[in-house]
Amino acid sequence: MKLMLWNLCILELFVFWCVFSEKGLLLPASKLPGQKMFREFLLLGMEEKMGQDESYMQMAMELAELGRGWTAPNPVVGAVLVREGRIIGQGYHERCGEAHAERRALADCRNRGESPAGATLYVTLEPCCHHGKTPPCTDAVLEAGISRVVVGAKDINPLVGGKGIAILRARGVKVTEGVLREECEKQNRIFFHYIREHTPYVRMKYAMTLDGKIAAAGGNARWITGEAARTQVHRMRHELSAVMVGAGTVAVDNPKLNCRLPQARNPIRIICDTTLRTPIESYVVQTAKEQRTIFASCTKNKERIAAYESLGCEVVTVSECRGRVCLNELMRELGAREIDSILLEGGGELNWAALRSGIVNEAYIYIAPKLLGGAAAKTPVAGSGMDSPEHGFFLKNRTLAVIGEDICITGEINYKKSEVERDVYGNY
Repeated sequence: MKLMLWNLCILELFVFWCVFSEKGLLLPASKLPGQKMFREFLLLGMEEKMGQDESYMQMAMELAELGRGWTAPNPVVGAVLVREGRIIGQGYHERCGEAHAERRALADCRNRGESPAGATLYVTLEPCCHHGKTPPCTDAVLEAGISRVVVGAKDINPLVGGKGIAILRARGVKVTEGVLREECEKQNRIFFHYIREHTPYVRMKYAMTLDGKIAAAGGNARWITGEAARTQVHRMRHELSAVMVGAGTVAVDNPKLNCRLPQARNPIRIICDTTLRTPIESYVVQTAKEQRTIFASCTKNKERIAAYESLGCEVVTVSECRGRVCLNELMRELGAREIDSILLEGGGELNWAALRSGIVNEAYIYIAPKLLGGAAAKTPVAGSGMDSPEHGFFLKNRTLAVIGEDICITGEINYKKSEVERDVYGNY
């Protein structure tokens, strides 16, 4: 028992190290010395705590996380090949448009000098069965002679939707479904939301003091939280497709809105600017040719729009709702551009508008152990507000973690408990 607990503790530390270096920097799998050998060794301890199928699926989930930030709008997927209690291959979906996890695992198997015939394949998401940017994974599974496939979650993409499992079963492959299903579905909640709604999954993030201030009375907001929390936010900028702020944030802070972790990707920048008033000399405009930047505006001034477009910006014109950009319409436009997720880093007004519009899926709230005071100091959610505490926006499935010197509370927005009414056009 002591050995099992020790192995599990080491596993947690190792998984963290696999994705982040000691400074919180992202590392590609190819640069992780001894990664495969160490994972396989630690799996022995995991099997004492859970069933064999669950243990291998957990390993596949950890592999899937290595693709986080690179696969959008595809899901993150991991796969492990096992025969007679030995891992003979493993892989994950590394980038959109490249080989899927199943094919990576099969390639790894052959590189080890092993044969996949008669093996069991553990995969976090149902194998695809259609031709897209890559061939069907069901073909690869059948050609390899795999005898059993263990699936974490079904793929709700209409192009798959159970068809992959049906094809395998029809050809004599034994399929076991639903192993760690809830965990696998949660891992790909962004993908599932995007497939169902055709709009981005929105994560609202803000940092505040114990007395609810996001900046000092004079407007200075650097820094509310410590370095560990800020590093985690940059990690989210890598993991989600885009970051969204309002024109006011750009005017006051002139932010870069990039990811400052090495070997990571920059998010698409989305600026909600009703009248297209963002200064041309601002950093986000001047660097639009290096980092994709989209302005959402209600203006129809062609000359004004052309000025931004000439510098590499994209301008999306949407309707006006309550004097501001219609966020519901904007989400549909962004979804059509294959933007599957957004990190909302807005000020109080944009956060309120996003909540009121019903587009926020979850919240990451960082709380710093300090007090700033100031009756006029800005708060994370402004607007007109709710008329009663019972009508507020409630968080469900909450978590709490200590991040360095700060606290982070996360949760999904439970709109069913808030006083939000949708009209026939889908607006709030």
